[in-house]
Amino acid sequence: MVTRNTAGTPTRADECVAADASLVRAFDLLGKRWTGVLLGTLRGGPVGFRALARAVPGISDSVLSDRLGELTEAGLLARTVAEGPPVSVTYTLTKAGRALLPALEQIRRWAERHLNARGVGNSAVHHAALRQARRR
Repeated sequence: MVTRNTAGTPTRADECVAADASLVRAFDLLGKRWTGVLLGTLRGGPVGFRALARAVPGISDSVLSDRLGELTEAGLLARTVAEGPPVSVTYTLTKAGRALLPALEQIRRWAERHLNARGVGNSAVHHAALRQARRR
């Protein structure tokens, strides 16, 4: 059977466009839980580990540490160590990390319009995390 795709090009029902290699690479990193949220949370400037943990309700310290390491290794974050005492570590977006902010804003707007209307994202875990954040 031949149909037309959204571009009006004839296609067969059993055909599919091949996955874009750039999107695969991007979502290998950005598709991990909390990654986009962390990048968006860092949009305001340098932030320390504890402040990030408080700002992102529901993330464990070990996952936060893993994501910060991955994002730093990928060149999206810079890690700065200030000699003490006490020693402090802050994270900030690099130029590459800041380049993602417009896309994250578009995703945020899309989620605002589409996910809540369908009840998606309204899980008990999500609500419990928000309650916990409000108590801090």
